[in-house]
Amino acid sequence: MTISNPHRRHLLAGGVALGLAPGWAQAATAGPGRELSGADLKLVIDHGMLRVGGRDGHAVTINGTVPGPLLRLKEGQKVRLAVENRLAEDTSIHWHGLLVPSKYDGVPGLSFPGIRPGETFVYEFPLIQSGTYWYHSHSGLQEPMGHYAPLIIDPAGPDPIVSDREHVIMLSDFSFTHPHVLMTRLKQQPGYFNFQKQTLAGLLRGRDQTLAERREWAKMLMDPTDISDITGSAFTYLLNGRAPGEPWSGLARTGERVRLRIINAAAQTIFNLRIPGLKLTVVAADGQAVRPIEVDELQIANAETYDLIVQPTEDRAYAVVAEAVDRSGMARAILAPRPGMAAEFPPLRERPLGTMRDMGMDMSAMTMGGPRKAAPPPPPPGMAPVKPRGSDVMGDMGGMEMSMRDPLNAPSVKLTPGVQSITPIVTDRTGEPGQGLESVGHRVLTYRDLVALAPNPDTRAPTRTLEIHLTGNMERFMWGFDGLSYAEDPPPYPFREGERVRVTLVNDTMMAHPIHLHGHFFELVHGPDGHKPRKHTVTVQPGGKVVFDLTAEAVGDWAMHCHMLYHMHAGMFRVVTVRPEAKA
Repeated sequence: MTISNPHRRHLLAGGVALGLAPGWAQAATAGPGRELSGADLKLVIDHGMLRVGGRDGHAVTINGTVPGPLLRLKEGQKVRLAVENRLAEDTSIHWHGLLVPSKYDGVPGLSFPGIRPGETFVYEFPLIQSGTYWYHSHSGLQEPMGHYAPLIIDPAGPDPIVSDREHVIMLSDFSFTHPHVLMTRLKQQPGYFNFQKQTLAGLLRGRDQTLAERREWAKMLMDPTDISDITGSAFTYLLNGRAPGEPWSGLARTGERVRLRIINAAAQTIFNLRIPGLKLTVVAADGQAVRPIEVDELQIANAETYDLIVQPTEDRAYAVVAEAVDRSGMARAILAPRPGMAAEFPPLRERPLGTMRDMGMDMSAMTMGGPRKAAPPPPPPGMAPVKPRGSDVMGDMGGMEMSMRDPLNAPSVKLTPGVQSITPIVTDRTGEPGQGLESVGHRVLTYRDLVALAPNPDTRAPTRTLEIHLTGNMERFMWGFDGLSYAEDPPPYPFREGERVRVTLVNDTMMAHPIHLHGHFFELVHGPDGHKPRKHTVTVQPGGKVVFDLTAEAVGDWAMHCHMLYHMHAGMFRVVTVRPEAKA
């Protein structure tokens, strides 16, 4: 992958300057990776042309590359980052997952005005944490065009995660179609990018839903194949800026403990990551160390990060597979003991189907008081259950009719045109592996596997509760919280400084939503007391809920939004305010 930047004044032979991918993202054959470190750094935001798979597309670059330079910093230091804007529009940088003063959080119109064309803005803050993070634009739809990069903060003391070697694995999705055109098409026609719909052949072969099920789903204006809004028909899935046909390669020798820092910087894609032939030991989530847990695969949603330890057992190349959740494509990489080795990549697996459980209408989630089919025995801990196909894919409705928009199920939701449905049976799905991974036959990471390594900093009981509904209309591509989009000027969610609140996120849609809260970490309400997993981004599965405890400790105005960028752009964004206690 190369970047050509016509705005640079210095020219090479041929008349165009070519900038390579940043050193950290180059193949192992390129030698040691370069990175930026120190207390005083300069970042330049500009236009460029990104070459992906032999084609050139318009990109937004950081210091001339996509992804941008890796920032390697140290816990306890104070950093000064001067960001120059050479675009013809405003830009910004949000330091994703970092606990910084609100004025440096980087959300235009909320925490600061934004960085005007030709201007330089200086971010200056202390680093009070360590771990794997990233940074990206929070202006318009610049992030999908390449405005993102990794950020690693080394601990002030000994690192609890021991490794012989490490690599950053940054996943993303890129389209040669401009993001605003993609957005227009999503609004104009539902399923515009879905080339994996059910067919007559699938019906005759018994591969998908039965005819009766298709009729019922059609009545509800729901498509069980609508897993991703934008698919591989428009996206090329990248790993460290490289297309699948030119995979990134990293060294990993037999017996080494290799640390992989996985970052999902995709605009609209959830990935399922695995390395066939190797176990994945999860040692950190969202930059926070967890008790090691061994799995075969994990689902990583937009804006999440995971640190893994892998230990090659054979002198061969291993395929790193990051499959899009809808199975319409994959990002690829190679881990090998020597440069230049090739790996064998598996084919895409069968695309998943939505179920009545994804719609919050699975009667097996509640007791109806009448005879029901016996539930299958539970799988071993961490093992994905086998998902039936064909006539069982709808779930057991018990002959019960349900309203798609019953206000009694969510009194706080405003029933606007942006609310297509309200989940009638809310299920905690944090113990499930994620859409499409129910029948893979091996162990898949779930949120319930995560246990914080360090004690939680605040173990007080919450003093109040707050329920927030994630709402949308998939047919019209309208998204919001509690029935309102951000354009409708909804009131903020208010908190008092220092208070402890139990928050429940309820997903009333058939799409998974990775929800990110700026300025804070929160503890998922499961696991041993005092060691509940801490995250800044959490995926709420379709028809499901996630419960977390939040200590509102950072005074200011903060963003909370879906990190599916096109969902956020369409309105799934809300302000969270934290105010000091009023003095007597």
